[in-house]
Amino acid sequence: MPSTRSQVAPFHVMEVMRAAEQRELEGHTVLHLEVGQPSTSAPEGALAAAEQALRNDRLGYTTALGIPPLRQRIAEWYERQHGLEISPDRIVATTGASGSCVLAFLALWDHGDRVGVLEPGYPCYRNDLQTFGIDPVPIPVGPDSDYRPTVEHLEAASPLDGLVIASPSNPTGTVLLAEHLDTVLGWAKANNVRVVMDEIYHGITYGSAMPTALAHDDDVVVFNSFSKYFSMTGWRLGWIVAPPELITPLERLAQNLTIAPPTLSQLAGVAAFDCTDELDANVERYRTNRQILLDGLPAAGIDRIAPPDGAFYIWADVSHLTDDSQALCAQWLTELDIAVTPGIDFDPVRGHQFVRFSYARSAEDMRSAMARLAEKLG
Repeated sequence: MPSTRSQVAPFHVMEVMRAAEQRELEGHTVLHLEVGQPSTSAPEGALAAAEQALRNDRLGYTTALGIPPLRQRIAEWYERQHGLEISPDRIVATTGASGSCVLAFLALWDHGDRVGVLEPGYPCYRNDLQTFGIDPVPIPVGPDSDYRPTVEHLEAASPLDGLVIASPSNPTGTVLLAEHLDTVLGWAKANNVRVVMDEIYHGITYGSAMPTALAHDDDVVVFNSFSKYFSMTGWRLGWIVAPPELITPLERLAQNLTIAPPTLSQLAGVAAFDCTDELDANVERYRTNRQILLDGLPAAGIDRIAPPDGAFYIWADVSHLTDDSQALCAQWLTELDIAVTPGIDFDPVRGHQFVRFSYARSAEDMRSAMARLAEKLG
């Protein structure tokens, strides 16, 4: 019999991807607004470094913390982007941000600890914590606070041993600015709550400069990834910045769970930091797509949306259309060949009245999707 922990809830967006793939195998052209994956490839410099490594490098194991040149470039990235001096010794290369979640959660919390997770929020936080025997405590946030956590939200969920927050957020695109970070991190420190901050969408914002939590609290555990801004999802490479006392526990966990991140990806990742012009052009494409949806969704009658200040998602209230977002998304896939993610992935309680649109693909796809929705719902 399977273990109890293996009965984890599905990551519904992956099931939507599978249904869309099946639809394509049947000869249909599907517009993909479901998955948070750039349609662009890795940047040219990373591809060139990978090609050279394939031909000339043995590509053996690396140490569990990652190769020194990669950790050094990540440290330089924080100085370049945020003016922070972060020692490379505090950086752990990981197998994507998913690997960061596993290592950070296991290093910080024990079986039975209570860890706050925002709803709506990335479902794998909740699912991973449950798998490890850690108690995820839902913290419902909504339009009254622009989907940001307040002290009142945190107090209502207390007592807590930990807190997981993302900025920019998936699925809402909400950004925590300096004043919000000061409030949340200040409350956490005063209440002895360890914070993990997911900054995987850093670099993809549309307004004010994006602060890192590390500028506000040196004890916070931050993780990031090459998947989103760097457009390297399938390369499975991320990183953690942690306080010095956590590095050895993280290293030992990594040694046993993964040995090391993919060597080829690490070598490509070093070169990716030299490709910001190309990567920033991708962000401008997301900005265009964002505006297409901000115009097109209200024209189709979907006008209650979270403020998408970062990432490449729109979180939309569709309660006037359905009380079953999963059925609505299945209908749109079948009738319109549009793949969209049901909100139950991100909020098990209220998500049946919400959907998430991803605008990471081409502008042409976004315009076509909006036209089909307007025709269907208009």
